[in-house]
Amino acid sequence: MGTYIIRRLIGAVFMLIVVSMVTFSIFFVVPRLAGATPMDMANRYVGRAATGEIVAAQAERLGFNDPLVVQYGRWIAGVFFGTEYDTGAGVEQCPAPCFGYSFITRQPVWPDLMDRLPVTVSLAVGAAVLWLIGGIATGVVSALKRGSLFDRAAMGVALAGVSLPIFFTGIASLVVFSYGLGITAPGGSYTPFLENPVEWAYNMILPWTTLAFLYAASYARLTRAGMLETMSEDYIRTARAKGLPESKVIVKHGLRGALTPIVTIFGLDFGLLLGGAVLTESTFSLNGVGKYAVSAIMKNDLPQIMGVTMLTAFFVVIANLIVDLLYAVVDPRVRLS
Repeated sequence: MGTYIIRRLIGAVFMLIVVSMVTFSIFFVVPRLAGATPMDMANRYVGRAATGEIVAAQAERLGFNDPLVVQYGRWIAGVFFGTEYDTGAGVEQCPAPCFGYSFITRQPVWPDLMDRLPVTVSLAVGAAVLWLIGGIATGVVSALKRGSLFDRAAMGVALAGVSLPIFFTGIASLVVFSYGLGITAPGGSYTPFLENPVEWAYNMILPWTTLAFLYAASYARLTRAGMLETMSEDYIRTARAKGLPESKVIVKHGLRGALTPIVTIFGLDFGLLLGGAVLTESTFSLNGVGKYAVSAIMKNDLPQIMGVTMLTAFFVVIANLIVDLLYAVVDPRVRLS
């Protein structure tokens, strides 16, 4: 077990290194291969009226004239040790962990990400609880009552949940429950959990429900398929033949065996959501990492985009590491070696 954990930790670190290299290549190597010069790349960091001398000086200050290997090493070193950025008007400090410095906002990227991360974490955790409980419970009941009215209705709703985009269900929910009935908070409001837990939940309940509806639909269909397959296994018939209660057969033997694909998908979904629920945050005007990424793309702020990319990659890698460790807990047929 210990050897497996160490091996997976080494693999996670290696994967993060690969992701950092790919991310750096997309933003710095590919433009060079496409014919962009250091001055072309420095143009986005100066004003539109900048002269050629100003652009050339900025390219030199930012190190765009250095070899790409040197630029990548400088960027990685900044993540662990911090770095300095010469803006022309002065030298700006970017303390570790430095995921870049935005020349548009004149701020390091990491503090901006940390300011917005609690919103994204609140959204992802709350929605995950709802879609796991609702999706798995619905899938189990549908599998046990296969072909019944409940099964057909639940799978019909699940199909609608998978098909409808979040910006449609989000706006429709705001129109009905916030602006129509007035029972939920309108978009754009967030209260930290430690400041007021009740108001925090009130402000987030509609984004939670809307986001959970999308994922619960997929999880219900996946759970139903897994339960139908698991409940026909020989060990289920053996458990029933031993006289075990039906509830124990369903939960301990049937559901436990069907949860392996659920755990796998959940690790990917939850990791990506922690990196920013772009559509949900934009629909409900929540200032999380996803909305921060959209703003960075609209402004063509490459340091901010790279910071969000690396943060998302970190969460996905860590989520998959935890999923690998949970396999042996969820399914007794799996052994870590």
